[in-house]
Amino acid sequence: MIREANTYDLDGINHLLYQVNNVHADGRPDLFSHGGKKYNDEELLKVIKDEKRPIFVYENEEHQILGYAFCIYQELYPQKKTLYIDDLCVDETSRGQHIGKQLYQYVVDYAKQNNFYHITLNVWCLNESAMKFYESCGMTPLKIMMEQKL
Repeated sequence: MIREANTYDLDGINHLLYQVNNVHADGRPDLFSHGGKKYNDEELLKVIKDEKRPIFVYENEEHQILGYAFCIYQELYPQKKTLYIDDLCVDETSRGQHIGKQLYQYVVDYAKQNNFYHITLNVWCLNESAMKFYESCGMTPLKIMMEQKL
């Protein structure tokens, strides 16, 4: 059910990208607009093909993409490979079925198999449910980015 994304997953991934964008637009309309998404199709196809930016998808028996985890190889500290989770999303109609936990554990297993030092991610403070989810997975704060709107 969880596998690396391919070009045939474009529509399913796009559907989820719109959902993620709308969550951000609800919380930060000053930064995000409803109806948008993080990547256009050309950019998304490049990411799918990039070995240093794996995308893992959760696919059900009907071949619907119900979740994804976008990851990026990084080296934040000397000699320490980091697997950064750029985005993790579960379709809003499929939440509560532990798909997010399964995707997260898949990323953990992938990181261990590929000798990463740790996994990092950013989470918006406006998304309390995401923060609680990541804490329940065992993540702890590494640093906090702060802002002052002008």
